[in-house]
Amino acid sequence: MKLNAWIEKKAMSVEMINRIPEENYDLYDVRRGLRNPNGTGVLVGLTEVGSVQGYEIVDNVKMPSEGKLYYRGYNLTDLVDGFQKDNRMGFEETAYLLLMGALPTKTELNEFNELLNEYRKLPEGFTENMILKIPSNDIMNKLQRSVLVLYSHDEHPDDLSTSNLLRQSMSLIAQFPVILAYGYQAKAHYFENKSLFIHQPDPSVGTAENILRLTRPDCVYSKTEAETLDLLLVIHAEHGGGNNSAFATHVVSSSGTDTYSAISAALGCLKGPKHGGANRKVYEMIQDIETNCPDWNNEEALKQYLKKIIDKKAFDGKGLIYGMGHAVYTISDPRAVLLKEKARELAQEKD
Repeated sequence: MKLNAWIEKKAMSVEMINRIPEENYDLYDVRRGLRNPNGTGVLVGLTEVGSVQGYEIVDNVKMPSEGKLYYRGYNLTDLVDGFQKDNRMGFEETAYLLLMGALPTKTELNEFNELLNEYRKLPEGFTENMILKIPSNDIMNKLQRSVLVLYSHDEHPDDLSTSNLLRQSMSLIAQFPVILAYGYQAKAHYFENKSLFIHQPDPSVGTAENILRLTRPDCVYSKTEAETLDLLLVIHAEHGGGNNSAFATHVVSSSGTDTYSAISAALGCLKGPKHGGANRKVYEMIQDIETNCPDWNNEEALKQYLKKIIDKKAFDGKGLIYGMGHAVYTISDPRAVLLKEKARELAQEKD
């Protein structure tokens, strides 16, 4: 018997023998996906970093409401309005707020940015040995592996003092964009036969601009592109501590392990299509719809194809329309509201 056939045959029996009857979850009062039976979230801990409000409880019944997201007590919408009105990039001051618990003064923000620029440089030989010699077709996989390797380049990787954890956190915030960009360039070169471009980060610009600069052959990007990416970084910076990747961080770090192990575990969660990987699924789904339902102006044809996706007869057979709905929010997701406005600006600029 061929190996693949043997594996497939055994897989079917493994599926059957490891299946838990649905009724047992109610019988033993087990929570799945950190959700209560009525759709509310399970309280898994306390945090003062982020707070999510997606519904109201009236007479013990979940009632829909406009979604709100708070960072350290600040309404996300107010934070975004503040830096956008002043034509500032907001990610760095948002990161400072989440780490330090208060918004920075101009001097504090300048000092923070100087340190990020200093930390942005990858260890000697890291780009060649870790990224270019071992390229990955998935950027999240590349990032996860790279984070674990950074442990070996840290002189105090297991020091859990607050000052060292802060140093490690700032270092990872600074290095993530560079690893992502170089990982993307390696992917484009080795898997897509494109030319390889490795640019150096620019200390005169921030995180969003450097990501765009490092991923483009000519380093050119528009102000609107930078503002859109900066907004994306801000609205994804925190989500109450109860989402899959943040929860994984709490679980893994509670054992007393090092920062790199905890963040790597979180990245593994984030990669999944039911979490951060849903972004990629949305893109793939749109490409599928474009191929199989090319007449975008025919609402009925579009509706019928979406119905086929829901009925598991099209796209990936999962019956999901990715990007629609959220376990916490009901009427609206404040992140989507903010992003739609900026996305409209970018769409108009790009025609």
